[in-house]
Amino acid sequence: MTASTTRRTTASRSRIAAFGAIAVAGTLILTGCGDHTDKGSGSGSSSASSSAPLASKLPADIRKAGVIKVGSDIAYPPVEYMENGKAVGVDPDIAAALGKQLGVTFDFQNGKFDQLIVGLQANRFNAIMSAMNDTKDRQNGIDSDTGKKVGNGVDFVDYFTAGTSILVQKGNPKGVKSLDDLCGQVVALQKGTTSEGIAKAQSTKCTKDGKKAITLQTFDTDPEALLRLKQGASVADLNDFPVAAYNAKTSGGGKDFEVVGDQIEAGPYGIAVSKENTQLRDAIQAAVAAIIKNGDYQKILEKWNVSQGAVTEAKTNGGS
Repeated sequence: MTASTTRRTTASRSRIAAFGAIAVAGTLILTGCGDHTDKGSGSGSSSASSSAPLASKLPADIRKAGVIKVGSDIAYPPVEYMENGKAVGVDPDIAAALGKQLGVTFDFQNGKFDQLIVGLQANRFNAIMSAMNDTKDRQNGIDSDTGKKVGNGVDFVDYFTAGTSILVQKGNPKGVKSLDDLCGQVVALQKGTTSEGIAKAQSTKCTKDGKKAITLQTFDTDPEALLRLKQGASVADLNDFPVAAYNAKTSGGGKDFEVVGDQIEAGPYGIAVSKENTQLRDAIQAAVAAIIKNGDYQKILEKWNVSQGAVTEAKTNGGS
């Protein structure tokens, strides 16, 4: 992936190391395609297919239902976004490949990013796929802002790598080259993400260096943050590299934004599963390993021009 993919770490994504040819560029659906309801992207079969090679690894209830309910903020192209009423993108394609291995349908349910883990722990979903960064805080149920325990945490099956990028207006009118150039400026971004944590840490550094703090404007969706940047109400948006690259290429026909500087804090995206559901976690891990081995995984990344974010093995809880 040559675009961005950090979404989500403070409570979620830092989502992709390099996006590839930047043939990503959409405005999340940009981030903005989701309606944040619980409408799914599809329906599952009545039971897991007995012919699927890994069906027996699933918990009995999921095998019987034939569906894995997936929580996702479906407004983060090219990772996931809505098109003609259906979830499309990197994550839905990977989920479909996993479903063939497990004999079930992955049914994407739309929701706000910063509420996905809460929804998982309330059993509204079986798993989360939403360009969510695998971090120790999320694994341990720690609020990244306060450092306090807020839940049981989740387990991750890692399936992609991405870092955070700085997205600015086309032509870079403010001359932003790095995080240090954001001191004293207005930055718009999606709340609950790794990007928010990076911006807050940088703001603290600004004040320690005798500079003005960053004024953060946070929004439920990335498209809202991108709109503020497009209007000139902020100087930058921090985003996962694949997503940032995708928006730079596609928004306004490539005339709205550009990516500046190097990727920041690259780390893994993970499929999140409740810590109590180790059987589902292990089944998903086996399925990720299988599609890496059979080549389906690489084909999907090539389709979305995000091959540089590929992983070579399916690790669990590999984030830091």
